[in-house]
Parts: sequence; C-alpha cells; structure tokens
Amino acid sequence: MTDAEQREAARQFINRWKGRGNEDEDGRSYWIELLHDVLGMADVTQHVDFEKKVYVDGNKKRIDAYLPETKVIIEQKSLGKGLDQKIHNSGGIDLTPYEQAKRYSDNLDFSERARWIVTCNFAEIWIYDMNQVNTKDFEPMTIRLPELQDKYPMLDFLIKQDVKQVSHEMKVSIEAGNIVGKLYDAFAKEFGLPEGTPKKETPEEKAQREADLRSLNALCVRLVFCLYAEDAGIFERASFHDYVASFEPQRLRGALKDLFKILDTPIEERDRFLADDLAAFPYVNGGLFADEALEIPPFTEELKHVILIDASENFDWRGISPTIFGAVFESTLNPETRRKGGMHYTSIENIHKVIDPLFLDDLKAEFADIKAEQVWKTKKRQLEAFQRKLASLKWLDPACGSGNFLTETYLSVRRIENEVISELQHGQIVIALEGMENPIQVSISQFYGIEINDFAVTVAKTALWIAESQMMQETESIIKTELDFLPLTTNANIVEGNALRMDWNEVVPASELNYIMGNPPFVANTGRVKKASASSKGMQSLDQKKDKIDLFGKKGGNLDYVACWFKKASLYIQNTNIVCSFVATASICQGQQVEPLWENLLTDNIHINFAYRSFKWANETSNQAYVFCVIIGFSNNQTREAILFDEENTRHQVKNISPYLIESDNIIVKKRSHPFIHIPEMSMGFKPAEHGYLLLSEKEKNEMVKKNPLTEKWIRPFSMGEEFIKGIKRYCLWLPDIQPSDWKKVPEILERVKQCQKWRESQTKTGDAYKLKDMPHLFRPCGKFKNGKYIGIPKVSSSRRRYVPFGFVTNGMIPGDQLYFIPTDSLYLFGVMTSNVHMAWMRTVCGYFGPSYRYANTIVYNTFPWPTPTDKQKALIEKTAQAILDARDLYPDSSLADLYDPLTMPPELRKAHQMNDRAVMQAYGFSTKMSESDCVAELMKMYQQLTAAETKKK
Repeated sequence: MTDAEQREAARQFINRWKGRGNEDEDGRSYWIELLHDVLGMADVTQHVDFEKKVYVDGNKKRIDAYLPETKVIIEQKSLGKGLDQKIHNSGGIDLTPYEQAKRYSDNLDFSERARWIVTCNFAEIWIYDMNQVNTKDFEPMTIRLPELQDKYPMLDFLIKQDVKQVSHEMKVSIEAGNIVGKLYDAFAKEFGLPEGTPKKETPEEKAQREADLRSLNALCVRLVFCLYAEDAGIFERASFHDYVASFEPQRLRGALKDLFKILDTPIEERDRFLADDLAAFPYVNGGLFADEALEIPPFTEELKHVILIDASENFDWRGISPTIFGAVFESTLNPETRRKGGMHYTSIENIHKVIDPLFLDDLKAEFADIKAEQVWKTKKRQLEAFQRKLASLKWLDPACGSGNFLTETYLSVRRIENEVISELQHGQIVIALEGMENPIQVSISQFYGIEINDFAVTVAKTALWIAESQMMQETESIIKTELDFLPLTTNANIVEGNALRMDWNEVVPASELNYIMGNPPFVANTGRVKKASASSKGMQSLDQKKDKIDLFGKKGGNLDYVACWFKKASLYIQNTNIVCSFVATASICQGQQVEPLWENLLTDNIHINFAYRSFKWANETSNQAYVFCVIIGFSNNQTREAILFDEENTRHQVKNISPYLIESDNIIVKKRSHPFIHIPEMSMGFKPAEHGYLLLSEKEKNEMVKKNPLTEKWIRPFSMGEEFIKGIKRYCLWLPDIQPSDWKKVPEILERVKQCQKWRESQTKTGDAYKLKDMPHLFRPCGKFKNGKYIGIPKVSSSRRRYVPFGFVTNGMIPGDQLYFIPTDSLYLFGVMTSNVHMAWMRTVCGYFGPSYRYANTIVYNTFPWPTPTDKQKALIEKTAQAILDARDLYPDSSLADLYDPLTMPPELRKAHQMNDRAVMQAYGFSTKMSESDCVAELMKMYQQLTAAETKKK
C-alpha cells in the first residue's frame, strides 16, 4: 500500500469506529480492520491468534489477541474504560489492562513472551515497549483514534518483526556514546591533551601524550562499566553514583583509585577494616581494573556533574545494545574518528547478513527440528546434546575492532540457548530453588578476536561482558532464580596485534575453531579507502603494502587490503572444517583483482559456500558513507550446494559460485592484449598532460576564434568519457600537423604552448608530463589514432544504465584518456557490443569505480567471446544496430545521458535495443528466455574453450 492509500484507509477507519466499540462484540472486527485495511496485513486470521489460551495459577484464561510473529499481546477494553483503570481479576487482585496483559505474558512459554503489549479501548491505543518498561520515566506511547491518520506508522511493529527494537537500541546507544564523549572531553581537558596530533613535539612529549591517551581511554571504559553495573544490578542500585557523590571534587581522584583497586581485589583478600562504602562493592576480576598504573587527572565540578547527572541520574545504561554501543564507544575514544566527526558502526542487520548463512540459520533449523520432536525423553536428550554443541563451538574475528560481530554472535547463540533452557524447564516442570546449578553453558570464552588498536581491544572485552550480563538476566527470568555474574570468570579472548603478522594458531588453534567472520579494513590500492565501519584512512601505507607482498608476492599489487584476510584465512583453515565469512569491497570480485586473489585462493582449494553479490553497505553513522560490498562465505572443503543471494537478498541454491559471484565453474578471465578474433583493436584516447593549456572550454574556444579566426583551423572537439555521455562541448588545440611558418600566425596558440612547456618542465622527471616537455604542443602520443569514423566507449559509466552509451564519432573529435575508441564503421560490431550479451559480460568482468562500471579494453573487449553468425544473422544485427542509431536521431537535442537514463529512455530506443538484443542472442544460439547469469555462464564456457584452443596452438 502507498502512504496515500494508508492515510485514506486510516481516515475511513476513524469514521467507522468513532464513538463505538464493545469489548466482546467488536474487538475482533476492530483489529481485523485495522491490521488489514490500514496496515496492509493479508489473511489477518492466519497471523493473529484471537482468544489465545494461557494458564494463570492453574486457571485457563484467554488473551484477546496475540500476534506470534511479532510477539504482541493485545488487551482490549470497551469504549469508555480507562486504560489506567484497575479491574478486579481472578485471585482477588486488581490489575490495569497492561498489568493483566503482563500477567498473561509471564505465564507463556519463554519463546512466546510479549515483545510488545498493546492496550486499547477503541478510542485510544497504548503501546508498551517491553524493552523499556522498567527504564526511568517510562511512559507508554499513545495513539488517539483521531490521530491515527498521522500516527499509523507507529503501529508497524504489529506486522514487522523487530521493528523499532534495533532503532531504539541504536538511539540509546548513540546517546550513551554522546555521554562518553562528554566524559572524554572533560577528562582530556584536565589531562591537557591537544585536539589531534601536534605537528611538533619532542619524543618525551609524544610518549607522555600517548600514555595520557591510554589512561584516558581505560578510564572511560572503567567508568562506563561502573555506570552500567549499577543500572543493571551487577552493583547495588545507585552504589557507584552515591560513592562519587560522597566526595568533594578534589578528593575524587584518590577515591576512584581506591575504588578501582577494591574492584580488582577478591573479597577474602581485602582489609577486614575496609570502609563500608568500599566494602559494598563486589570483586569484578577479568582484568578490567587490574592496571594500577592508570593515571587519573584532578577532578573538577564539571567532571563530577557529568558523571553524576549526565551519565548516572539522567541516563539508564540497561537499554544499550552492546553490539552497537561497543562500536560507538570505540569511535568516541578513537581520536581519528572524533576529529572527522560522526560515529561509525556496522548495523545489526548487516552483521546478520554475515553470521546467519555462516552458522545461525543452520543452528535455528536444527533447534526447530528438535522442538518438533513429540517424545519427551528423546527430545530432552536432543536438547541437552544441542546445548552441549552450542557450548563447544568457537568463533574468531581477526579484525574485530570493538567486537560488534563477536558480541552480536554471542547474543544470538545465547538467545538460542535460553530457548533450549526454556524448553527443558517446561518439559521437566522444574520448580526453581535457591542455589540451583547455573544452567548456562555458552560462554564468552568461546569468542576470539584480534585487533590492532589497544583501546578497541578493551572496548570489545567490555561489550562482551555487558552482553553476558544482559543474557544472564534473560536466563534468570526463565529459571526464576538469580545467578551470580561477578566475579567475572569467563574470559573475552581479544588479543592486541596485527592479525596479518600473527600466527592465528597462537590465538586459537585451528583444530579447535569452527567459524571465522568479520569486516576487515578495506583500504583500496588506488588511494581511495573503502571500509564499511571506519572512516577514511587514505592510501595504503608502506606497512600495509608489505603485508600484501608477504602474503601474495608481487602479484598482489592491485589488490585492496581486505584481500589479505582472505589469504591469511585460507592458509589457516587448510585441512579443517572451519567456515569463514568476510565483508569485502565488491572490487575483489571484479576486473583486475579477480586473477591475483582468486587464482591464489583456488590453489589453496578454497570453495565459496555462500555469497551476497554487490550491494550498497551503509555505515550506521551520523555522516553515512555508502560502499559497494560483497559478503563471501568460504571454506577448505565443500560438502553441499552453495547459496547465492541476489540483489533482493533472495536465496538461490546453486552448484558452484565462481570468483565473479555467479553460478559458474571457477573460470578466471585474464587480461589480454588483443581480441580472440580479427576485429579492429580498441585503444585508449590521448592523455593531455597539459595543465589546461591545450584544452579549451566552449567559451575559451569562441573567444580565441573571435580574436583570431586563423586559430579555428587548429581547434578540434575533444571529449573525455563524461563529456561524451553528457554531451558537454569541449575543445583542444590539435597541432600535430602545424608547420613552423604557422606559429607566427597564431600567437594566442603559441603562448599557450609556451606555458604548457614551462609546466611540463616543472613536473617530476619520471612522469608523463616531463617526458613530453620537448613536444609541448602535443598530447601523449597515441599511435593507433587516425582521422576518420570510430566508436567511442566511455571508460566510466553509471551502473544505473542497462546499456553503456557507446556511439559513432564522425566530427573529428579527439578522444581523451577516459574514452576508448575503435576505428571502425561496422554496424555489426556496434550491434554486438551494445547488446545485452556484451553488457552482461562487461558487468561481470569489468572493474568498478564506486557504483559505476569501469570499462577496460584488456579485460572486457579483448576477452569477450564473439559469436559466429550466419550471413543472415549478421545482416539482422546490422539492421537492428542501425535502428538504435535511428531511434537516437529522433532526439537530436538529447544527450546520451538523457537517452539512457532508465527513467527517461525513449520507448523507440528501448524497443530498438530489445530487438537488437534478440538478434545477438540468436547469433549465439542463446534462448531469449535465458537469465543474465545463464548467459554469462555460457560465455564463460566459450572463453574457456577459446583460451584452451590458443594454448593448444602454442
């Protein structure tokens, strides 16, 4: 439904239900109409359980409406009944509608308990977010019936799973990050730390600054743990707040040092005469408070206010998502990201694109099969075995940053374990007893990480501890017994170091590991940086280039830095059953990077188990940066068919996924200097290297000709790829045929040539420009260019277009180095090249420049398998190619950009291309019903046959 349709449906709903509504007679109709007519739910009765049975204190009760997919309980009351009014219930107690619904929820199986509770009296809808009902100042969201036309989107949680949960956690976690930022800034001021890295400092000053930064980061982490611990019940409620409040600012520095030491001291080792305010704190362990060398600066009233008011009294830390907050926290403590502004973290949705097909989907499917078992004795045995399996698995993120992949994985596995515990509790009808054995078997000690930044290591450990605390509370609600979280006995195995120079077996032996995952740093070789969860870091450093050489040798020169993690993992997982899944730049499966990376990995017997093809990966940042990424799951052995996700995230079972992330054999297309068949060569246009002295805008050209008409003889149209597509007029001085006697006739041109020479002489002696200093009137030579008709092919073109806009050039235009040219007037060649077959090949093997295609003669044109048409088929292609040109001519004032925009492409041109596509496919013997993937798979086979035939000839 469109927004307009929903608003109109809401208006009609308001009119129908204004002033009416009886709980027993109208409740079902009210919700069926709201869900179907306004929210667009199909088959409402298939998704809503009206009058769902629930047993409360042994008595059968009925929930007015329950939505199992979104875990919503609806408690309906008649018009005029107050939603805050207590009503007498069984057991002799008075309950509000919310309390009544909450009572029902508490008596459902754990897996069915309400994520949302809705109470309604026909005139008002009150919404309770069960993740927030216990937070400070919680108030239900309310929608009055007359407001429904504007507020209906607030009801999306009824029909969409997890709606607002993530966005709420995101909001709370970012707010927490802002509080950490306040703490950071206030402490940095007292440390006297400068903003950014000083340009000049002595070695002693540098060492002191770095030591202060380490103390600042560690101090923020410790304070956040204490703030979370008192809100989450790990410490006594408000104990940390009251401890800080009891000291004057000038005494707080020493008081915190005392507290940190106590938190790191076992109870039995403490001074027996310890002051009560310190003795009240538990032993934490885990190394978080172990470093007594940590420096704490003097406190001010401002600092005390930030901790007591902003961070404690005005914020509840229980609502944070450890997955999101860990990354936000890291960004807050990272001077680089603070300078650039914005917080950077990978969304939970994108994390699940990695971990779901890697292992989580299989675990959930296995658990579902166990739950379906009808024989309790068999089911119990399977549940216990499954829980032991969960507790035996191990994960590694070798570029873990703040640990968001590890934290979300831990949370996901523990949620499954809690469902297992719930099933066991329900089946055994166990009554919780004080001191019962802790039923939790999954531990954060199963999670390993490697990270190069020391503060990120600490944050990752803290995020996992917070996640452990949250999941333990969830377990407590199942078994109705409190469990001891402290002292921390589980270990977050996060190691500081350069993962590419470490032996991962020293972190966790490969023989013990099950899964590797993560989002390693991308860092493109071109100097443009692409990383989904970090800010720009510039071009690859010398150390990073050395990492590539160590892993790939000289062949790795063109690779993005992320490729190193694929190679390192491939070596580590040899002869194991470990499965890996990494986020990477889409470019490692495109163009010139495919050969050096995937030929190497295939030699290591690597198989692609699943993959997401190129998609837009968005940072969850205040300054969103979009990157085109792929997700690739791989292993050293393949035991089942692969899974390929398309652009709509639809799963497809395929026999094999090739390095180009298509269903095909593992064929790698390699650069060639010439086409397979005898056709005109494609060459790159001229590189000007002239600093603007030999190129002219239309205005400059007109002014020059007006001043001296003789100059027009030496001016030619000029075009790079962008000008070619957009129809932008540009010109150049074209002087290869100028005679010595001509110079004095065109002093305006001579002056520009002199300036060009002067500039070229000033350039680096190894560059193109300097080498051309003795021929300042010419561009860099391009010997294959001759005057005459040619096909121009833009080097870069938007991927929004189905067809790259090729075109014949007949006006003497000089092609620049962003425009390829083929000296030909062949309609047949033009028809094949502009067909969907050639475009499919191009999209698969070309490089990409961000979201745009990057055409290259050596990897696209020269490798393309041409058809062998009959004379009749060739004539038909020539005819359809001419029809494309004729259709373009109908719009003489439109540029190629206008004509090939998917939204504005003229119908005549679209039809002409479709006819040409059919003609070319017939020449190949392809069915017009073939998908693009099928077409490329056939072209790959042809390519393989052509290369094999060439090899045989040699």
